[in-house]
Amino acid sequence: MALGLCAGCATVAPIDQSVPRALLDDAAFPPPARPVDATAVLALSPAMRQYLDVDLAPLLRRRGRVDGLVEALYSKANLRLDYDSEVTRTAAEAFDARAGNCLSLAVMTAALAKHLNLPVEYQVLVGQESWSREAGLSIANGHVNITVSRRLVDRLPGYDDSGALRLDFGGLAAGRGAALRTVGEPRVLAMFMSNRAAESLVRGDLAQAYAYAREALMQDPGYASAYNTLGVIYRRHGLHEHAERAWRQALAIDAQHAPTLTNLAHAYETSDRAAQAAPLRGLLARLDADPPFEQFDLGRAALARGDAAAARRHFERALKREPDYHEFHFQLAIALAQLGDFDAARQHLETARRNSPTRRDQALYAGKLLRLKAQESALH
Repeated sequence: MALGLCAGCATVAPIDQSVPRALLDDAAFPPPARPVDATAVLALSPAMRQYLDVDLAPLLRRRGRVDGLVEALYSKANLRLDYDSEVTRTAAEAFDARAGNCLSLAVMTAALAKHLNLPVEYQVLVGQESWSREAGLSIANGHVNITVSRRLVDRLPGYDDSGALRLDFGGLAAGRGAALRTVGEPRVLAMFMSNRAAESLVRGDLAQAYAYAREALMQDPGYASAYNTLGVIYRRHGLHEHAERAWRQALAIDAQHAPTLTNLAHAYETSDRAAQAAPLRGLLARLDADPPFEQFDLGRAALARGDAAAARRHFERALKREPDYHEFHFQLAIALAQLGDFDAARQHLETARRNSPTRRDQALYAGKLLRLKAQESALH
């Protein structure tokens, strides 16, 4: 199954449409263990108020609200934020943890900026998503950032003095700024809920996943990724017709939504409807001649049969598609170590550690790097 995380659709649809009620089946799932509350996403905690009104006040007076907030966000002497994509956190949770993925840090920034009466604007990266895999789910990972501007009252008459500053957390690859599209806050809340739904799916909690996906659609009925996620939830729950209806709705919004095309094609193929799957596969091939994880899977198969040289070739091709994905670097390091190229293996393992999106994986790769060095020393 394929999901979309932290990503905007290729079509930024209006939200003045309602969710087709036939797509929702609340009776099919028990109540979630954790209540879903969209108002909590951007809610300011007492600790955040204390930070802005007391701790940060001298810096804001000295540098101004926009520059002072930006300095606090990026300076290690202040908030000391870390990028960590293990979970999607609310603004208050990201503030407490001093860490989060791009979406978590964007909503945290929005909550802080709004308390300072600063205008904010959200942007999503369109059409250049990267892919990852977890718990049997292929995940399209997008990017969201936020622009903070000066208040109208603080601008100088006759000057372009908006002071708008774009804040990127997790990094935006060079040349990708042109692929950013502005979206409204309902879309951001839908993205948040869809992320939470995907994370619940990874844990196997279908009731919680359904509750989050449902809320994503309530926030923005034009968000194709939320319908796709809902379809995956239904499929995992054995409700195949429900899943197909959700996927068809996603494609009605965005006919080129790759995760949905992949899921619906697979559903057709596994139910002896190859003729219906064929045009979807054809469209996917035109959209992307190098499907996500194809070379990676071939490389894993080559390693399993003991052909490290072939595995190396496949992993190197996988990295041409996703040059930053940590798992590709890790598997290439394994192949290189089997081929005796320890210097290159060490470099790719270090890259895997550096690119890992979670603190847990960073520690895991650090341990593997130590073991590789010990293995190399033993051979010399």
